[in-house]
Amino acid sequence: MRTVQLLAAYSLPTMNRTSIALLHHSRVRRPAAAFAALLSITGCDKAASDESAAAAASNAVSIDGSAWIPCAAEHNTCSFDGTKRVMYGTPAQHVVKTFTKELTCDNGAFDDPAPGIEKNCWYAAPEGTVVKQSATPGAKRAAMTTVNEPDASDTPPLHCSAPTAATAATESGDPIEADTPGGDGSRMFPLNKPVQVAITTRAKSSDTVDWQIRDAWNVVKASGQFPVAAKPGTITLACTSGAAGYFAVNASLASEKRALPSRGTRPSGIATFGVLPDMSALPAVTFAHPDQHRFGGQGAVYLKPGEACCSGDGYRPLYTDLGLTWVNDNRNWYMTEEKGPNAFNANADNLQPFFRSGDLLRLIQLDGIPAWASPTKKQTHSYAPAMMDAYRDYMKRVGEESNRVRAKYFAQQTHNYYQVTWEPDYEGGLPWKDSDANLVAMYKATHEAIHAGDPNAVVMGLTLSSLSANTTWLKRLAPLGIGKYLDGVSVHGYYDVGTSPSHPPERFDADAATAGKAMPGMMRDLRRAMTDIVKPGAKLFVTETGVSYDIGSKYGPNTPNWNVLYAQGATVARTHLILLGEGADVSFIFYTNDFPDQIGYGVFFDLINTQGGFGLKSISPKPAAMAVAAMTRLVDGTTTMGYVNDTPKGVYAYAFQRLNNGKVVTALWTHNNASWPG
Repeated sequence: MRTVQLLAAYSLPTMNRTSIALLHHSRVRRPAAAFAALLSITGCDKAASDESAAAAASNAVSIDGSAWIPCAAEHNTCSFDGTKRVMYGTPAQHVVKTFTKELTCDNGAFDDPAPGIEKNCWYAAPEGTVVKQSATPGAKRAAMTTVNEPDASDTPPLHCSAPTAATAATESGDPIEADTPGGDGSRMFPLNKPVQVAITTRAKSSDTVDWQIRDAWNVVKASGQFPVAAKPGTITLACTSGAAGYFAVNASLASEKRALPSRGTRPSGIATFGVLPDMSALPAVTFAHPDQHRFGGQGAVYLKPGEACCSGDGYRPLYTDLGLTWVNDNRNWYMTEEKGPNAFNANADNLQPFFRSGDLLRLIQLDGIPAWASPTKKQTHSYAPAMMDAYRDYMKRVGEESNRVRAKYFAQQTHNYYQVTWEPDYEGGLPWKDSDANLVAMYKATHEAIHAGDPNAVVMGLTLSSLSANTTWLKRLAPLGIGKYLDGVSVHGYYDVGTSPSHPPERFDADAATAGKAMPGMMRDLRRAMTDIVKPGAKLFVTETGVSYDIGSKYGPNTPNWNVLYAQGATVARTHLILLGEGADVSFIFYTNDFPDQIGYGVFFDLINTQGGFGLKSISPKPAAMAVAAMTRLVDGTTTMGYVNDTPKGVYAYAFQRLNNGKVVTALWTHNNASWPG
């Protein structure tokens, strides 16, 4: 049994209920005597129990002609003996369901029978209970009141100020809109700092706005209402959260029954924002070398004032907010020398300005052959170059340029990292159609030429789309010597036919006979192949892995719902934690925002294009974005200790030690593969 020390407690804010938690505490075996003691103190004296039941019944109230016993305010736990009918809401607006022993008194258990109003729970009183009072049906409040006031729970509250006076708004627009202006454009904000929630209305007559702010589990954290006049106006709430994570603003006009419209790929009814975690309680990590960072990303978003696609810095502030460091940097031959040889000047300053501060790291892309050097006379990823001498000369110049770049801008970085091919899968979009011998010959030429220009190069491949395909190709090409021409392995981390919440990375672990098809099993096979074929200590970069919505989903005003968004966020975090926990050095998040065709892979909504787009200016976070922001803050700057053994069936745990002999962070979650909904 591997025992690891787990220290002090933090959790991924958007996932700390059933999906994923990063925990720190001491793992000990509790002796049988302790369990006996626990059992002895849980036994109830019958007389005391009867007295408690009588006291509860004395508080019974009459609602709809029946007796009900109050048991919890909203967001607290309602407990009772046996199985009972439980009412949730207000005396005037409520819903009744049946539960056993206890439940959380919130919208997650009941939905929301009374939007904008503080709610409570009651359970059905025994027959014959004498009722001393009738509950008064509550009226909706005329002004804002926050819910989730401080209580005994461990969830920090969300507080919102009273609404401001209305300011003038434009005549054109939807009947009701909501947004969170200010900040850096990412719609993510610091913890415990006010977030301005601006609600704009264009009511036809005097009306009332009902508003709520819900978390990733669709639980109302704050709510209220305010009157609006029959003219365009914007009213602002200043909301401060003591908990990090994802939040969705719901707002509607009571009389007109108008809800928030959809925006781009974001469905109707919500306007989203995030609160970034503060991990200052964990000692900061000192990086001896920048290439110790473990997270990268794909996708540029132009959030800075005055910038648009595709010039300027598409990575800040988004990547720094999310905790992503690695970025693709193109030195693809078909792009740099599209028209003919020797166009790429290795002595020129070819580095994009956003790299020059040294805090974003380069994964140098080499894939693709220009038409003039292609055996097909067309630009290709499918064949080795027809002009191998020209190819070698170009790669040597790329190595020389990158070596100078590293010395000037990344002086503490130990290596430059190069990726040679991109998804050469036979059935993929860039299929390899040439022979195995020519593929290995191209890698040999690349490796020798890059190293001639850059002695500290790490040349990587083969970058197939699935983990299992990378293992298969390494084994097939091993007799041809592919291992001699790889300093590291780059892969894409897709693990199933559709990586989605309904195809989670642990799916096949439910049956020992199929466990090799699950992501942990695939990663172990790949690591074994690397040990056998590539040199010892070879780096493993997972340069793309994304999780979509459920298979068959489409962008639309009513999709996705909150449950799909929650599930995507949970699966994104678990996927990258498995990749890193099973030995990947670096893992890239795919993709920053929603884009066409492959539905839902973005961790942010595209607020402009209904089917998603590229080079965006306007985005808002999903739960997945906030999961990434928490995960990177805890796991970046660590080394992998590996899988924690002897966990109960269905429990996954990976230990990561922070650099410089720092604290150990354990990523822990449970998942029932057989019951996961489609």
